[in-house]
Amino acid sequence: MPVLTGTNLTLSFGEVEILKGMSIAVEPNEKIGMVGRNGSGKSTLLKVLMGMLKQDAGTVVVGQGARVGYLHQNHNLNPQDTLHQAAGRAFALVDELHEKLEAVYHQMENASGDALGKLLKEQERLEKRIESAGGYANDHKIDQVLHGLGFSDEQFGIQVKDLSGGQCARVALAKLLLENPSVLLLDEPTNHLDVDGREWLEGFLRDEYRGAVILISHDRYLLDKVVSRIVEVEDGRLVEYPGNYAAFRKQRIERRMVMLRAYEKQQATFKREEAFIRQFKAGQRAKQAKGRESRLDREKLSAIERPIELDDMKLNLPKAERTGDIVIAAREIAKSYPNDDGSTKVLFSNLTFHIERGQRWGIIGPNGAGKSTLIRCLLTEQEVDIGTVKLGSKLAVGHFTQTHDDLDPEKTVYHHIQDTIKRETNQRVMMSEQDARNLAGAFLFSGKDQEKPIGVMSGGEQARAVLAALLASAKNVLVLDEPTNHLDIQAAERLESAIARTYENPKTGEKVEGDYDGTIILISHDRALIDAVCDHILILDGQGNAEIFAGTYTQWKQSKSITRPQPSPKPASAAASKPAPSPVPTSKRPQEPKNKFSWMPIDKIEEQIADLEIELKHIDAELGDADVWTDYERANALTEKRDELKAELEELEAEWLNKSG
Repeated sequence: MPVLTGTNLTLSFGEVEILKGMSIAVEPNEKIGMVGRNGSGKSTLLKVLMGMLKQDAGTVVVGQGARVGYLHQNHNLNPQDTLHQAAGRAFALVDELHEKLEAVYHQMENASGDALGKLLKEQERLEKRIESAGGYANDHKIDQVLHGLGFSDEQFGIQVKDLSGGQCARVALAKLLLENPSVLLLDEPTNHLDVDGREWLEGFLRDEYRGAVILISHDRYLLDKVVSRIVEVEDGRLVEYPGNYAAFRKQRIERRMVMLRAYEKQQATFKREEAFIRQFKAGQRAKQAKGRESRLDREKLSAIERPIELDDMKLNLPKAERTGDIVIAAREIAKSYPNDDGSTKVLFSNLTFHIERGQRWGIIGPNGAGKSTLIRCLLTEQEVDIGTVKLGSKLAVGHFTQTHDDLDPEKTVYHHIQDTIKRETNQRVMMSEQDARNLAGAFLFSGKDQEKPIGVMSGGEQARAVLAALLASAKNVLVLDEPTNHLDIQAAERLESAIARTYENPKTGEKVEGDYDGTIILISHDRALIDAVCDHILILDGQGNAEIFAGTYTQWKQSKSITRPQPSPKPASAAASKPAPSPVPTSKRPQEPKNKFSWMPIDKIEEQIADLEIELKHIDAELGDADVWTDYERANALTEKRDELKAELEELEAEWLNKSG
């Protein structure tokens, strides 16, 4: 029997109909994913199911004894509570039961006979309720959930009033999970979670939480791992698909192909009718032609829209000038800043690596670990405390940031694209309106959306407009800082198709080569995007340590789950475990001794670096195979060979830095 049911739900805001007879039934322990374009009504439906909004028609029924919990955007936390206390409010009922039990104990001290018997029964009843409501290990549960959502013990005593908005959102999520309702209604619970927090929530919902869930999320990996049914909100109605997100995506494409054929058939009918009207509207059959024209006008008002998700994604992007072999080289860089309590927060230290032309680097780590700061240091927009950063030659960098303050609110999206491309590429001739509209369409702006001024667009629409213009501006280096934060799933998949080396053609399912061939540095918590785009991962742990992995995100996770042999310590390219060096100003550091490559001209050094990188990629490919680690001798030999090559590579990079400076 369902624990939550909504039947024929309708709701309008003014003349806009949001829910058009939606129905949904949630079974006990069922995990449902809810998807749909931004603004389609997903959050509205959850609020109706929760009773926060009153529907115009239809019914909502909660099963007998069931409790529904909802993740509010307005967190309603007591500002004077500590972080730990705020999460512990989930056990207010348990605390109340404990108080009643204490009162019973107090009464039992002077009771006897029947009165004592009644008190003993009340004691038993209260103890059972306490056990069913969470028992006595609540502090341990609170700690476990807060740790899982990324809080440290040192933060437990911080008052709510001193927390950031993102931290408050995580505390509210912790409180809701600890309340353990029968049904969880979660609206974008990963918005303020880093990769580790997302993976913890994924495991909690899949393996520990025994209730039902309706989950609105843009995190495709979360939907894949947790849910067994997808409901899509589309044009005010729900369309159901069995299975996880991957299964939904295949079924949805099939459904969209049917819609595309229906659209094409309708357009052919319209053209026949228009031809008839043109031919006969001035002749003997003018009356019949006029009647058919009126009918055609009515039919066009409710015409099927072309599914733009199936449009060809080939963008024909302008080719940027080719950069040098090395795009960015960082050597022994460090960055820290003082905390309010006088201590020092180390973001990274003794960090050495270089990014080659065409590589795609993903930077991940906890919130506040210094990812954006590292990017600014690599672009020389911010100085490092120690070390050197060198930019390669002929770089044209496109930097997507979290704010878009420079957007002209009066422009339409295609005008923004035209103006941006003209400005950024120094073209005298502006991109044609049709080409700009085609590019906007590739980023899911329908015909009517292309007429809206940017000032009235949502954050996600503005982000898509910026990304479309950025990709078409002939940039050979793209730096993307959380580009999918405000994008729905379909838009995130469009971005992925635009920047990945290969992507899946939605019509055929075949792998297609992507348009963008430049270098990418991507900060993101979107694991699906990182996996699809990046071939190198740089991990900041929030404690000042760093790790560099040559491979995809999934390969890195697989490598962490295998117990590896421990080779003898040798210099690592990231030098992640070394303590921060003394803060000697870069300009006063001791002169580096000449190395064995001092005789080489810079072009020979670049050739040698390229050869070493190819050899390292072959080794990394072998080390990325989980089977390698079952043969310790082979794994050790490969690891030692890799360390030798990296040491030689570091010497070459040092000489390249000296000569290029």
